[in-house]
Amino acid sequence: MSDLENLLAMGFEQAKAELALKQSGNLEQAVDWLDKNADKTVDDILAESSTASAQSDPNVEPPLKPGEQALSLVCNDCGTKLRSHAAAEYHAGKTQHINFSESTEEIKPLTEEEKAEKLAELKRKLAEKRAGASVQDKEDQKRNEEIRRKSTKESQDIKEDLQKREQIKEAEKKRREKQEDIAAKQRIKAKIEADKEERRLKAAKEKADREGRAAPAEPSKPSLATTSGPVASKPASAYTEARLRFQTAGGNITKTFPAETTLFEVASAVSQDMGSDVQSFVQNFPKKVFDQVDFGATLRELGLVPSASLIVK
Repeated sequence: MSDLENLLAMGFEQAKAELALKQSGNLEQAVDWLDKNADKTVDDILAESSTASAQSDPNVEPPLKPGEQALSLVCNDCGTKLRSHAAAEYHAGKTQHINFSESTEEIKPLTEEEKAEKLAELKRKLAEKRAGASVQDKEDQKRNEEIRRKSTKESQDIKEDLQKREQIKEAEKKRREKQEDIAAKQRIKAKIEADKEERRLKAAKEKADREGRAAPAEPSKPSLATTSGPVASKPASAYTEARLRFQTAGGNITKTFPAETTLFEVASAVSQDMGSDVQSFVQNFPKKVFDQVDFGATLRELGLVPSASLIVK
């Protein structure tokens, strides 16, 4: 098995393992290099290597003194310590570094026990790093889920508000159509009655003319009420609030609303107290049912000012 395969079997990513072998001469040095750079990314290492190369001093290692013996080699480009000329040649072939100097520092080979211990330490650090990444991933997922839920709730609230507004508009449209229909029928009825009265008066006048007598007088218009009569009570238009008593399955509820509150808003308030939707209101006296068509009208327009008693359906 090659050195690269050994490093991959330990769990290192391929790009970092290849860089470790390129920066060192053998598996032992690659393990040391990975240990030193365990917390760095490949981009960080390459950036540091470029900076070190740009600022490197070709005379990092001082020359040997008389009587000293070179026990190792040092790459002046990256600072890697090498055990032999063969390792230096290998390092130069991998990294294209060409500046080397001799050193009196002896590089002792790792024993089997030390190698196993170092590999175990690397695996432990790698496992801790992956565990930390896993915890961070879970926290990120939790935070993203909270953001998604908040966004969903806000979108739902906006959607419900738009639906309520559309319901109010639709109810108001139906109320206007209903009022226009009633007004049109009243105009037609009044026109028919006026035509009948006109024909009756014309026939009576013609009959009186034939009989040679005076035509009957036209009926007088109703006289206006005088101030000498009883004082009228305060008109409903003078009130600004409506006190409503609701009869529900769970008991009676009494609430006060501004006179210009729509019946839809009243239904929403009662629904919150009841815990269920309100479909309609029934008034016993005078007998009347207020359904979805009337929900766009105000309490004043529906004649529920200043007070009324309603049965909730």
